[in-house]
Amino acid sequence: MAEVLRVLKSPKIAIGLGIFVFFSLIAIIGPSIAPYHDPLKLTGLPWQQPSAKHWLGTTQQGQDVYSQLLIGTRSTLLISLISGAIATVLSVLIGVAAGFYGGLADNFLSMLANIFLVLPALPFLIVINSYLPSGGKSNSTLLAVIISLTGWAWGARVLRAQTLSMRQRDFVDAARISGERSWRIIVFEIVPNLVPIIAASFVFTVLYAMGTYVSLSFIGAIDPNNPWSWGSMLFWAQSNTAAQVGGWYWFAAPGVCVALLGTSLVLLNFGIDEFINPRLRAAGLSRKGLRAAGVRSRNTMGLTPVVRTRPAAAATIIEETV
Repeated sequence: MAEVLRVLKSPKIAIGLGIFVFFSLIAIIGPSIAPYHDPLKLTGLPWQQPSAKHWLGTTQQGQDVYSQLLIGTRSTLLISLISGAIATVLSVLIGVAAGFYGGLADNFLSMLANIFLVLPALPFLIVINSYLPSGGKSNSTLLAVIISLTGWAWGARVLRAQTLSMRQRDFVDAARISGERSWRIIVFEIVPNLVPIIAASFVFTVLYAMGTYVSLSFIGAIDPNNPWSWGSMLFWAQSNTAAQVGGWYWFAAPGVCVALLGTSLVLLNFGIDEFINPRLRAAGLSRKGLRAAGVRSRNTMGLTPVVRTRPAAAATIIEETV
C-alpha cells in the first residue's frame, strides 16, 4: 500500500490517471448522456456554429458533433485497451520465454520480434484488413486483435532483456535447485518482478493502438461508421472539407480528445518509468521533498531528468529507491 501511495503522489501519474479516468467515464456513460443516440441523425441546419443547442456545432448534414464525440469515445478507448491487453500478453509470453530459455528458442523468438519491428505497421494492417469479410471490418474485437499484431514486439524486446539479467539472480537459482519447474519459476518468480515494466509496456501499447485505430479510421481503411469513433469524425470532416468551409469544430473536437488521451498515457508511462528506474527522479517526491532529502535536481529541455546526489545523501537516496 505504501508503494501504491508513493506512485500516486507523482504529479505525472496523478494528472495522467485523472485524465484517463475522465475519458473512461465518458466511454461508459457517453452514449447514454448524448443528446442524440444516433451519431448520423439529422438534428438541425448544416454547418451551425457551436451554440447552446448544439454545443459543438453541426456537420454538413446537420448532425450533432457533440453527440458524435460522446458516442465515439467508447469504441476508440475500448479497441485501444483490448488491443493493448492482447499485445501485452504476447509481449510477456514471447519476451519472457525467449529470455528465460535462451538458445534456439531465444534465437527464433527474437527473430520473430525483429521481423514485426521492421514491418511497416500501417500498410501491413491495411493489407490484412482488406481480406476481412464485410462483417469482420466492423467487429471491434477482431480489429483490436489485428492492431495488436504489430504492437507487441517493442515490449517483448524489453522483457527479454530484463529476463536475461534476472534469470541469473540468486532467487531464480534457488528455485531451480529446489526442483521447481520452469513454468513455475517464470510465473511465480520472474513475472512478479517484471510487473512495473509490464505495466509501462501496456500503457505504451494502448497509446500505439489508439493512434493506429484512429489513423485507420481517418484514411477509410476500416468502416468509418461501424463502429463510430473519433477517427470516423476526422474521416467525415476531411471528406466534407470542414476546414475550408469554417467547420473547424468538427475536426478540432476529436483532435483535442486524441491529444489529451495520448498525453495522459504518456504521463502515465513517464511516471511508471520514474518509479522503476532508480536513476530517474524519485517518484512521488516534490521539489520540497527533494530538497529535504538533499537531492539536487536540474531539468534540461529535451533530456530525461536524473537524480544528482551529494555524497552525504547518497545512502539515503539509495535506500529510498530500493
